[in-house]
Amino acid sequence: MRFSVLASGSTGNSIYIENDEHAFLVDAGLSTRKLEKLLGEVGRDMKALDGIFVTHEHSDHIRGLGVTARKYGVPIYANEKTWKAMDGLVGNVPAEQRFVFDMETVKTFGSFDVQSFAVSHDAADPMFYIFHENGRKLVLITDTGYVSDRMKGWIREADAYVFESNHDVSMLQMGRYPWNIKRRILSDVGHVSNEDAAVAMSEVVSEKETRIYLSHLSKDNNMKDLARLSVSQTLETCGIRVGEYVHLFDTDAEQPTELVPV
Repeated sequence: MRFSVLASGSTGNSIYIENDEHAFLVDAGLSTRKLEKLLGEVGRDMKALDGIFVTHEHSDHIRGLGVTARKYGVPIYANEKTWKAMDGLVGNVPAEQRFVFDMETVKTFGSFDVQSFAVSHDAADPMFYIFHENGRKLVLITDTGYVSDRMKGWIREADAYVFESNHDVSMLQMGRYPWNIKRRILSDVGHVSNEDAAVAMSEVVSEKETRIYLSHLSKDNNMKDLARLSVSQTLETCGIRVGEYVHLFDTDAEQPTELVPV
């Protein structure tokens, strides 16, 4: 299993996952042209996709979904409430490309097992995904206001995480956003802060080599260096020595991460 975070942030999100048999995107929150470009930068082609898994209907996760579906004939997977919420947002997706992926279920594609789980976000029925193959585990978890004990049970002991580290609380509180937006981000259906993300990470990682990609950073209320420092310091406070077996990596809104094995 290999993956690349093609883009991550408030302007658009998409993650590419493959093995020797199948290739998928999770979300298509950028234009089709941009997705084609980003995939090309990691040496891959949209024509090889076997499906796109949708997490929720916010535009930074589905902006290019409809055009991509129609252009490439790729199957789209989302739960019922998300499909209904996307009506009118993605245009016509042919019936033969529309597949329902229920919450808290597993779909199998060859040696891939793809598991869905609920998160806490202000969308119709938001859910993220865990990819399993041959005992290896990749967890994708962003767009959640907090990480519940139930979520921690699902995501525990993965080999790699794409984990939300959305904002620095002080930057958000002192920033230019109106109060109603600040309140929404800080709420249980908003986004997790650097420190809260790190506390959750400390409770789910095990003492094995683990790669954590800090993702969905706010353009206005966070910075890569700050997120990495905050997460590192909080993990160290929780007794986890970063660099020993837990390794942190940046993601970017414009550039894909290296395509790496899990």
